[in-house]
Amino acid sequence: MLPIDAAAHSSRWRRRHPAEKALLGFGLTLCAVSLPPWPGAPLVAAATLTVLLGPAGVPGRALWRAFRIPLGFCVTGAIPLLFEVGGERGLVALAPGGPAQAGGLLLRTASASLGVLLFAFTTPVSDVLPRLVRAGVPAPVVDVALVMYRIIFLLLDSLTKIRQAQAARLGLTSRAATWRSLGGLGATTFVRAFDRAQRLQSGLAGRGYDGTLRVLVPACAVSRRFLAATGALLAGLVVLTLVLERFLP
Repeated sequence: MLPIDAAAHSSRWRRRHPAEKALLGFGLTLCAVSLPPWPGAPLVAAATLTVLLGPAGVPGRALWRAFRIPLGFCVTGAIPLLFEVGGERGLVALAPGGPAQAGGLLLRTASASLGVLLFAFTTPVSDVLPRLVRAGVPAPVVDVALVMYRIIFLLLDSLTKIRQAQAARLGLTSRAATWRSLGGLGATTFVRAFDRAQRLQSGLAGRGYDGTLRVLVPACAVSRRFLAATGALLAGLVVLTLVLERFLP
């Protein structure tokens, strides 16, 4: 199991309805994207971090390990805005207004990533997918997503075991051996994926699969107090951003 999935299953908000957490997480993401990057994005990021590390109880180290990956994409996407290529000032020069645009993009995308991580760190995928059928998503699509979600962890487990076996057999001692082991790892994983899929198909057929996976979903009610607090937080962020925008440079 991935660390973010393990954190979601052990989250303080594990028993809360996914709709509550979706409203909070994606509402913060929408605020980060739609509000002015300054001071909107820092305010949204501060509010999201407060919720993540406070009421949600997400460990700071686990949050940083998950956040640094999208942060790297955010930085990579912002760097090209700093330069212009082939203009009147030379082959490569600093673009007019480039730092402001790059900073705004970085603030917005980083804050939006935290909003998505808020939902991911508090809501297991297995709690969300079965409820999508009630939201109107076709049942076969949800079934395929559930099966793929299960197979991903089986393949990750296989990858880890194969990698450990290759290392124990000195398959990573040189660059040539590493490339050879990498090829063997890909080929073995490909074959095992088909084998797992066939086993899964046989298991479903043996249990009388009729085109619909019946999954027991734990009952939980939507908290009006939580929804009201979420609405107040999002509205407060919007108002505070619009007010501070007039006074801050």
